[in-house]
Amino acid sequence: MEPHKLARQIQDRTLAVGARLPTIRHLAADLGLAVNTVGRAYRELEEAGLIETRGRAGSFVSAAGEESRERARRAAADYAAVIASVGIDTGEAIRIVQAALTSGAAAPASS
Repeated sequence: MEPHKLARQIQDRTLAVGARLPTIRHLAADLGLAVNTVGRAYRELEEAGLIETRGRAGSFVSAAGEESRERARRAAADYAAVIASVGIDTGEAIRIVQAALTSGAAAPASS
């Protein structure tokens, strides 16, 4: 299981929240990679909120990704309600979102 595949499997929910991941050393040995390389990948996955490390207990798929999806669903529902209330049609509403995503105007909101 390669680190970039871990991210994909977490995001597409192939790996369930709470699933225990292989140790860094074990994964490095399986893939023939340096321990530091896999360790760096795990740190990046943790920084992205996809995994959490619980000390000696190991690394696990984090619930943060699911929480982020739920937050995005709520934001989309709120946006849809605003669009309906001001009478903007669906096509234009989608173009507004695409423009915001493309321009980078969709900066993460602070919690």
